[in-house]
Amino acid sequence: MYHLRRLTILGVFVGIVVLFTWVLPQALNPVKKSREAREAERRWVSTSPYWLDRQACRWLSLCGLWHVKADPPSKRDEKHGEDHHHHHAPELRRLWEEQKQQKILYTAKGETGTPKHSSGSGNNTDTDGLRGIPDYVLDYAPLVHLYSGEHFWPADIANHVKNMVPYADDVRINVTEPLDLGNLHKLHKLHSKHSADLFLRSRTDVEARPSWLHNWFNIPALWDDDNDDDDDDDSDWDGDEAEGRQSEEDDEHRSGDTTTWFDVDRDHPLQRISDPRYAPDGSGSGSPSHMGPRQPLPARRGGTTTTTPQQRRRRRRRERERERSAPTLTAQHKPDDSGYSRAPATLVLVDKGSGIVDAFWFFFYAYNLGQTVLGVRYGNHVGDWEHAMIRFDSGVPRAVFFSEHEGGQAYAWHAVEKRRDGGAGNETNAEVKQRPVIYSAVGSHAMYAMPGDHPYVLPFGMLRDQTDRGPLWDPRKNFRAYWYDYAEEELEPVREQPEAPTSWFHYRGRWGDQLYGLDDHRQWRLFGQYHYVTGPQGPKVKNLEREKMCSSKRCRILHSIAEGRRSTWVP
Repeated sequence: MYHLRRLTILGVFVGIVVLFTWVLPQALNPVKKSREAREAERRWVSTSPYWLDRQACRWLSLCGLWHVKADPPSKRDEKHGEDHHHHHAPELRRLWEEQKQQKILYTAKGETGTPKHSSGSGNNTDTDGLRGIPDYVLDYAPLVHLYSGEHFWPADIANHVKNMVPYADDVRINVTEPLDLGNLHKLHKLHSKHSADLFLRSRTDVEARPSWLHNWFNIPALWDDDNDDDDDDDSDWDGDEAEGRQSEEDDEHRSGDTTTWFDVDRDHPLQRISDPRYAPDGSGSGSPSHMGPRQPLPARRGGTTTTTPQQRRRRRRRERERERSAPTLTAQHKPDDSGYSRAPATLVLVDKGSGIVDAFWFFFYAYNLGQTVLGVRYGNHVGDWEHAMIRFDSGVPRAVFFSEHEGGQAYAWHAVEKRRDGGAGNETNAEVKQRPVIYSAVGSHAMYAMPGDHPYVLPFGMLRDQTDRGPLWDPRKNFRAYWYDYAEEELEPVREQPEAPTSWFHYRGRWGDQLYGLDDHRQWRLFGQYHYVTGPQGPKVKNLEREKMCSSKRCRILHSIAEGRRSTWVP
């Protein structure tokens, strides 16, 4: 009996060890590692100068255990006993007042107000051959609720580059001129290896929390809700109400015959089907009994497509209308006094043909603060690109993609929360546009369709993002804009910003530090999860050429916020 008890205790102990050293790491990283990844991991473990640490890392998945320490979002001021944000509150108030006087959209100008010339490929001073921004893209531009307790706010990529040094692995690249958005692509010419070996490493220790990392000065100016009829302070708002508030025009466009807008590119043009819910892409909910039997999809992927002369004329007419839709920004899209941030967003427009245009809104942050599990923080990295994409079908918004964890999520247009456009002049318009609302998670800046907690990866809500109705950011008031031809891999600035730099877009390296080794006191890895990970790549590698709304197999188009709330952790 005594020996049986000892064996039971030993079995329980071994089971716990196996759970935390094998099962849990596999759950956190279900993708089978390639041979190259396993070799890279072995090299990383070997960076530890201590034999015991290397063995604990290999056998128990406890790496750099004695490096584990508290990792607060911001450092307190030693002299004043307060953090950087509160210490500079008077300066922030002054900047907010200046921001409220801003009355123009971003025009790719330098700090002195003169046009910023850049040597990057694709820059133009002649606007004749450039396409303008269609009216509908700005009419339906998203609004972003940043988290009220955020510590790392939107950043300007131009300022971020100034605080970084280029490296190829661990070797610094010597440049003859300071890095900026107009010469970033030149790093590829100076480094002959694969672009994945290129990194922008921070000049200062990020754990010292320098001000350029926080970007306190880029907090959006306070939003004025006086003219907003919606009760946006109601935390119990249910996104399903958005379906009841959609415009009659959108109702009419969604009913009856429609198209394969959810799966289109230049090689696979728009096709006509009976209803998008009937398409065999997994995004629909089946064929309602009152709608009749499911209609077959026309032949695609090499099959023969038949269109009537009337359809071809209609398509050509829509193409001509879209080409002519270059708005005068300051006249038609004059912003009001709120939601402005000094950090410009990045708008990349991609024409998929057949009247389909994808508007990618990219948001950059200098730092991603990871979430905590049992008081230990995982997933920090320098540089953070997030994005939302709105797909338009002949100027009509169809769906919105959110860059969440695990590949992101997409929602049909009628499902997402919307807010009345607060732009000046809209009070007298008969038709008031509804702009989609996005919620940015604290620290990670992942994008969601609703406020609240968002568990991911681990069960029981152990690891989760948090969103709320914090400062409302209107990226339409300050942005750089481009058209991207994915077939030719060419980026051009829009007609309204002909001198916007383009070189930065073609930089395929990382926008942050490389994975720290175990010889770095800032690094640890417990149960397969790193304290610091490698910084991200930029917009060019975000699958801009995608046919579907989603960029991963597990993602599908949801038709209500309730569906999104039911989403849970994915092993």
